Formats: sequence, structure tokens, C-alpha cells
Amino acid sequence: MKIQTGVDIIEVKRIQEAIEKGGEKFLNRVYTPEEIEYCSNTGKMEYQHYAVRFAAKEAIYKAISNKIDSEDDIFNKIEVKKDKNGKPIANLSRLNIKGIIDMDLSLSHLKEYAVASFTILFE
Repeated sequence: MKIQTGVDIIEVKRIQEAIEKGGEKFLNRVYTPEEIEYCSNTGKMEYQHYAVRFAAKEAIYKAISNKIDSEDDIFNKIEVKKDKNGKPIANLSRLNIKGIIDMDLSLSHLKEYAVASFTILFE
């Protein structure tokens, strides 16, 4: 078995600026339709929710980069969701990674920063 981890922190303002400049093209390149729907319905915390998902995708990429062939358009293949209890989870099914035993995702955000930590256990 092998444990791999990734962590990322981002300024919320960077994501806000990217969304304002890139619009739907940026959103669709980085986020799944479900993530866009969730984040766009969070009211005044919208950009924090987008930013924390971006940080999660970066952390996940750091942990799995040696298990995938290409980094092209990988972000919208990683989906950050919540389980029935509200805990963040990563859906990596679109990446077809073999040998995953378990994963853990932790997210946190403030007004100006978002951070994510991801751990994955492989066979």
C-alpha cells in the first residue's frame, strides 16, 4: 500500500478575477456542471466556494499526478462533492485510476483564502 498527499492554498481574489475575466469558458474548463450549480447558489460566499474547490483540485492533482497520463483538462474531471453528512469528498471516477483503497479530503476557507488537503491510499 502507498499513501500519497497533496495540499494547496489559494487567494479567493485570484479565482474571482479568473471567473470575471474568463466567464463560462473558465468555469467549464475547471469545474463540473454540478460544481458550478452548487457554487453559483451559495450567495455572497460564491467565490470562496469556487476557490476552495480549485484548491482541492490542485491538492488532488498533486497527490495523483504520477497515476495519470496527462494533465490536459484534468480539473473538470475531478469533482468535489459532499456526502450525505456534508463532508467533502472527491469523485475521481472520470480519471479511471486503478488501485484506490481510500481517500480523504479536507476543505477550509475564509474571506480571502481557501485551502485543501487530500490524502489517497493505493493498493
